[in-house]
Amino acid sequence: MLHIYNSLTKKKEKFIPIEPGKVRIYVCGMTVYDKAHIGHARVMIVFDIVARYLRASGFEVNYVRNITDIDDKIIQRANENSESIQNLTARYIQALYKDSNELHIIPPNKEPKATEFIAEIITLIGQLLAKNYAYQGKNGDIYFDVHQFKSYGLLSGKQLEDLRAGERVEISADKKNPLDFVLWKMTKPNEPAWDSPWGLGRPGWHIECSAMSLHELGSPFDIHGGGQDLQFPHHENEIAQSEAATGHKFVNYWMHNGFVRINDEKMSKSLGNFFTIEEVLSYYHPEVLRYFILSSHYRSPLNYAESQLSMAKQALTGIYSTLRGVPTKKIENKPLSSLDHPLITRFRAAMDDDFNTPEALAVLNEAKRELNNAKYKDNVQQDELAKLLYLMGSTLGLLNSDPEEFLQSPIQAHGNQYVFVEPVLAKIEKMPAHAVQLLTNQEIEQLIQQRVEERKNKNWQEADRIRDILKEQNITIEDTATKTLWRRG
Repeated sequence: MLHIYNSLTKKKEKFIPIEPGKVRIYVCGMTVYDKAHIGHARVMIVFDIVARYLRASGFEVNYVRNITDIDDKIIQRANENSESIQNLTARYIQALYKDSNELHIIPPNKEPKATEFIAEIITLIGQLLAKNYAYQGKNGDIYFDVHQFKSYGLLSGKQLEDLRAGERVEISADKKNPLDFVLWKMTKPNEPAWDSPWGLGRPGWHIECSAMSLHELGSPFDIHGGGQDLQFPHHENEIAQSEAATGHKFVNYWMHNGFVRINDEKMSKSLGNFFTIEEVLSYYHPEVLRYFILSSHYRSPLNYAESQLSMAKQALTGIYSTLRGVPTKKIENKPLSSLDHPLITRFRAAMDDDFNTPEALAVLNEAKRELNNAKYKDNVQQDELAKLLYLMGSTLGLLNSDPEEFLQSPIQAHGNQYVFVEPVLAKIEKMPAHAVQLLTNQEIEQLIQQRVEERKNKNWQEADRIRDILKEQNITIEDTATKTLWRRG
């Protein structure tokens, strides 16, 4: 039985879907004014795993992840670039899709954009005004009256009086209380605007997610997810405006993933330790980044460091090396609950414990060790273990590549030095002086064949020289009874 830590109740709870056999999930997606960073990668991967595991457990999952395509930051960036908002957001949406595909994220069932839901947003604001949960300020903006919603602060554990005491902003003439948040902003010069009963304007950020989630999933729905940074005020405000409008519970289970830190420091552009997904994937295979993210529990802080990524790479390389030469790759399309094997039982127990992916990865590595022992000894057991390994890997979004393809990928050559990758993705200014141009796979195969011939002719000095050339390229070779295997890294 799956248990989920509910951020609303601050405890693990048995997961009971509203509709038996079906799960409805909403996750706050990106505001598309820049490229996605590794914090976004963590959100995407965490909730990709949630959806994957629920489906593998036999549930029908309706997963919705929104795109915010109208926002103060978007307007500001478009003005700075002297381009239209439509061009800006379209470009970064495509960049987001590219990152998602490389990370092997299964696309959500629906991915609504805020600008497509203006009518629903206006209707929702109208309901809040009619129920006296909202009012129009002197500047024309529509605000949510936090004081009217008695359970405000329940998700974040904050008390209204404490929030007021810590509020540095004086009560303005435009709203009743500093904590009141905007639902509709009146138009300003050179800003996009839509017509409404209150005049030309655009939606506030918080109301967008309520309108989209209520329209796509109804209310209540099962799971609402996002980064820990959204817990307050964004998700707190979502609860307030949604429950005030509908008169009943908004969401049953709230899930929040932890922050990402860089070498134990907060990730920040001002500190120069801010990495986009594109930058990271120019040095590491996408599955290495996924393995690294899954190696920490989703609620824990994640420390992005070279050593941690190297460990993830080493672990994943070990699994792929074990699968090398094993013919089995087919995965039976059956729920995990239908399979009776100790490894599957342990894997399910880990995932049922609030999606404990570090423990699930430990089971994968146990399966790898058992497969190593069975290799070349018991073909039946080897086939069974390989199938289980691929099945569990697939549930975690791993082991999508052919072993040879993964082990010989140019991106795998990155060790303790940066290297040029074909095509050159890494930034030239980051390259140290000792960085080298990679050999192509074809050139490596030619050198290995040349080495084989030199060994046949007992020209050991030349064979060793070729091995040293390959070693300088971070190529590991393994001589077997029938052929020479190689991998990068």
